[in-house]
Amino acid sequence: MNQDLLSGGSSSRRSRAPGGPAVRGNASSTARAPQQAADEGDEDEHMNRVVEEEEQLQQRPEASQVESQGEAPWAESGRGGDEGEGEEEGPQNEVNGCEKGARWMWGTGQRRLRGQSLAEEEEEEEEEGEENNNSSSHQEDDETEERTEGGDERGREDEGEGEEEEEGDDDEEEMDQDSDEFEHSAESGREEEDEEGEGEEGLRSPSLRNNVSTPNNNLDSSSTHQSSSNKKMKRKLDHGPEVRSFPSGKKPCKGPEYSSPTGIVPCPATPTTFGHIRTANGQGQQRRRITSIQPPTGLQEWLRTFQSWTGPEKLLALDELIDSCEPTQVKHMMQVIEPQFQRDFISLLPKELALYVLSFLEPKDLLQAAQTCRYWRILAEDNLLWREKCREEGEPQLSATDADKEKRHGKLSNPGFTHSPWKCAYIRQHRIDTNWRRGDLKSPKVLKGHDDHVITCLQFCGNRIVSGSDDNTLKVWSAITGKCLRTLVGHTGGVWSSQMRDNIIISGSTDRTLKVWNAETGECIHTLYGHTSTVRCMHLHEKRVVSGSRDATLRVWDIETGQCLHVLMGHVAAVRCVQYDGRRVVSGAYDFMVKVWDPETETCLHTLQGHTNRVYSLQFDGIHVVSGSLDTSIRVWDVETGNCIHTLTGHQSLTSGMELKDNILVSGNADSTVKIWDIKTGQCLQTLQGPHKHQSAVTCLQFNKNFVITSSDDGTVKLWDLKTGEFIRNLVTLESGGSGGVVWRIRASNTKLVCAVGSRNGTEETKLLVLDFDVDMK
Repeated sequence: MNQDLLSGGSSSRRSRAPGGPAVRGNASSTARAPQQAADEGDEDEHMNRVVEEEEQLQQRPEASQVESQGEAPWAESGRGGDEGEGEEEGPQNEVNGCEKGARWMWGTGQRRLRGQSLAEEEEEEEEEGEENNNSSSHQEDDETEERTEGGDERGREDEGEGEEEEEGDDDEEEMDQDSDEFEHSAESGREEEDEEGEGEEGLRSPSLRNNVSTPNNNLDSSSTHQSSSNKKMKRKLDHGPEVRSFPSGKKPCKGPEYSSPTGIVPCPATPTTFGHIRTANGQGQQRRRITSIQPPTGLQEWLRTFQSWTGPEKLLALDELIDSCEPTQVKHMMQVIEPQFQRDFISLLPKELALYVLSFLEPKDLLQAAQTCRYWRILAEDNLLWREKCREEGEPQLSATDADKEKRHGKLSNPGFTHSPWKCAYIRQHRIDTNWRRGDLKSPKVLKGHDDHVITCLQFCGNRIVSGSDDNTLKVWSAITGKCLRTLVGHTGGVWSSQMRDNIIISGSTDRTLKVWNAETGECIHTLYGHTSTVRCMHLHEKRVVSGSRDATLRVWDIETGQCLHVLMGHVAAVRCVQYDGRRVVSGAYDFMVKVWDPETETCLHTLQGHTNRVYSLQFDGIHVVSGSLDTSIRVWDVETGNCIHTLTGHQSLTSGMELKDNILVSGNADSTVKIWDIKTGQCLQTLQGPHKHQSAVTCLQFNKNFVITSSDDGTVKLWDLKTGEFIRNLVTLESGGSGGVVWRIRASNTKLVCAVGSRNGTEETKLLVLDFDVDMK
């Protein structure tokens, strides 16, 4: 048998019947539609749509209440399948003008198996013979049995929604030819209970054949004859939207029991035949029947013979039957059988295991899964699950205050449903990232100060901005209002370096001193004397700050007491850059050297030699030292051994600024390019250039897990994609750019960007620009 043909047929079936039983499984049609859109469009656009749908669900509490009424993940697609089949087939219980309700011999055989008397069987056979003689067709072999097990319950819902009958009612089922409705008898309920004990052999009973459908009614004569013996037609019933069903073994969202498709009579807890399984799944009335031919002679005798065999004999007979079938017929069997083995395994698992499985999904897939059904939504709101997702995605950590705020927001948007604060934080962060990429650029806040002087250093923490200038002052600004809160006056020379943590500001000046300020009051707490030349660089770690000076020394200070704790001497030229992690001090100088110090013993552990010109920039992560020089190269060193691991070449001029995070280095150069490196391998991952590249020297840069932000002497601030290196857009474009306007410094937080701009020729006023990319989560 051609296996490729079989597999191809199975896949084509799934593609051709998106609303039918074949596509039922772990997700509803509502969860598949966004995925199809993702395949066709941009992934970011797809994620935006998923987030919008999620927010709409949170804003509609009534949607969750409707879902809670027993919805199953496949109920939506199942109803879609009903409608589609009904349109294609039309009336399914009228064949060649035959009377509706023709009854066949399967019911008689089943009752014989249940121990009915021979007299009753013969009497019923005579009655059925009379009915069959008066009928012009013999197309419906097993309609009564299936309707008794599943369809009768739905027919009764059409008549009266919950009408019950006494156990003493007649054994016969009557079908009204005019109204096309069924009445359920007590006999059918007893038969369903009896069928629970039929065991494993029952799974291979003739109902396996009586419940198969066909995808093609135009087979050749031989294949049609073989397949038609396995098929019965079934009338299409139209059920209301309240009809929901669970597959066998499905654990409903509320309670361990589930109702029959109509909710009147419970389905057998343990279905014994394939037909019972289909009825329990609510598929008994959804099958397509062959209506173009009559049942072959001897069909019922053949089915009774099969039923009389033992389990192993039935298996052997099925093997032989399959071998004698053509591929199209085997494909037909697959179409009927495969959907029954699709299970909502998530709802069947214990909650802990279900959450473990969901932990392997991407956040956007979790958002889609939450739209499947109420039980999945409850699982997909697990707070620990979303906290882990935020950690994996590198999202900002959620403080206790933020968590309470998100929790209150969730309760207000959808009372009675517990929303995950971490999930809300993830959605908010996604919207913020979208604002950075393509949100409308609102008019920035303009913070004017320092007259026409140069802004030499810039700090941004929380909602506080601190700018230092060569006008001898520092200014403290509010990032919210844009107002200048206070001006820090005290230095007698230009301010060229600064650091900030919480309410403490440290500044270094050409007056050879450092000053410690209280940002709230503007008070100068300490003035640190000791350097004999300009304090050109500094790095703050906890309660200590290390300063580097043009006097070629470094000093370690206690900012609480104002005392100089250590002096590090060894450079022979001005110290231009310094890094401190609390354990080691690393410094770069104009003597082409990089030195590693132990500040406690004031000893130089390593002198890193290799650069052939001045060292202007440093990065240090506790393991690697990265140095940028005027010799155009960047070197990566091992801090413990002092060995040079990699020499990164590619820039053409001075590397003026660098930033290092998680072994990813971004370097900005005076050659107007920006490069992204992997310091583990020494490989250049991306070069940010092309038609939108900067037209002059890169002055400053900053990056996070998604973006790189760069500023330049050309008067622009550009946004790039970190992973692809693609240009996204200009965030700032000065009108004076290219004619003197310069962006000197930039600092960015998660939601804001601060730019220090001005000019050297008076074409651009000195000021700070504050751009806000935050979102309103009301």
